[in-house]
Amino acid sequence: MAHELYTRTNQKIFFAGLSLESWKKAATSPALVNPALAQAEREATLFHLYGAVLGLCHEIAGYYRAPNAGAPRVDLLLTREAFEASPSPELAELLELAGQSETWLARLLAAHAALFQPPRAPAKVKTDPSLPLIEAVTLEQDEPPLTHDEAEAWRQQLKQLVLRFRESMTEW
Repeated sequence: MAHELYTRTNQKIFFAGLSLESWKKAATSPALVNPALAQAEREATLFHLYGAVLGLCHEIAGYYRAPNAGAPRVDLLLTREAFEASPSPELAELLELAGQSETWLARLLAAHAALFQPPRAPAKVKTDPSLPLIEAVTLEQDEPPLTHDEAEAWRQQLKQLVLRFRESMTEW
């Protein structure tokens, strides 16, 4: 494999696609262990999408010879200080996307960060003594925070962004 910065981004986008395919197979197969496989593929997809964003940040930082071009995390590259040290239109756009909580990039980064949080029990409201003691419960699991379609949409948006950025960073 070539040692160009773009190869890592391409590889991570490709791996995210493979994870998405495996996720879909696991989610639609009737086997008993498939919820665990689907969860594993969901996490693998997030891992690879995050890696692709990091790879894109490395491409941009390398192209503009930014002082922090080798930073190991996206949050170290997408800061106001990093932008001021080596301003670029691509980094400005990524910084803006990451800073607005409703954008695909901000949601991707938040979903990736949530992987490192310990599980939490859902908050329960205080019980009213006038309510009956026997409570109906459901055994169905809640919908996962990230759907397959949303992850695929993030992958497609990232691919489009990568192509557009590379086009603008190409020297003629």
